[in-house]
Amino acid sequence: MTAVAVGLVGALGLAIGSFLNVVVYRVPAGLSVVRPASACPQCGAAIRSRDNVPVLSWLLLRGRCRDCRTAISARYPAVEALTGLAFVLVGLWAVPGILAAGSPLAVASGAVALLGWLYLAAISVALAAIDLDTRRLPDAIVLPSYLVAGVLFTAAALLGGETERLLPMGVGALASVAFYLVLALIYPGGMGMGDVKLAGVLGLALGYAGWSALIVGVASAFVLGGLVGLVVLAVRRARERAIPFGPWMFAGAWIGIVAGAAVAAGYLELAGLA
Repeated sequence: MTAVAVGLVGALGLAIGSFLNVVVYRVPAGLSVVRPASACPQCGAAIRSRDNVPVLSWLLLRGRCRDCRTAISARYPAVEALTGLAFVLVGLWAVPGILAAGSPLAVASGAVALLGWLYLAAISVALAAIDLDTRRLPDAIVLPSYLVAGVLFTAAALLGGETERLLPMGVGALASVAFYLVLALIYPGGMGMGDVKLAGVLGLALGYAGWSALIVGVASAFVLGGLVGLVVLAVRRARERAIPFGPWMFAGAWIGIVAGAAVAAGYLELAGLA
């Protein structure tokens, strides 16, 4: 049962990944993600349904447009595959607990929370790709995420009778925004307002996962970003291109969500405080 559920979640991820390619290309350009239909940017030919199967179509077409044979960037199947993989990993992490839940309300709570985690996985891929390309985190994606994540995680907490999750959710969102805002004001060249807005969404999700997740998730973003910055400095490319921080915010958040409690416990034990 778990394998079937995770497989369905992975298939959903591949389909969402195909849509995320549209989001990554059109949202930064201020274009609609609904109209017009996808077409080859070189010859304008509409993408046929059979050529729109995630990953597989790109492989069968050998990475080229069916009509004009213009090369199609490998980023398209990469985004689809990465989203599918992310959904599978979230499913492997969350689905067993849902199936083992002892009551209908607990199952419903877990299912709604799973939707929240999958939504977070989807915007993680989309916003990380956009940030790497443009060094922007568009409000068109970030701001609605407060509503989507807030509604899903609040509903999950209420359905599961876990109202104690609501406080860290609120504190996580507000404290994360305040913390990043202070950093942006102190060092505007290193932290943008897009990072500040995104911090609240991640803080909310981390708060739902718990206090340990919140602390570890925020700290991990800076550890990962710092390590990558050192590597870039070592190869002398830092002056060529600034490093976007959004991808490391997402990576740190997922570390906090999945392993925050274990990391915090290990640190306390190592420090002799446990």
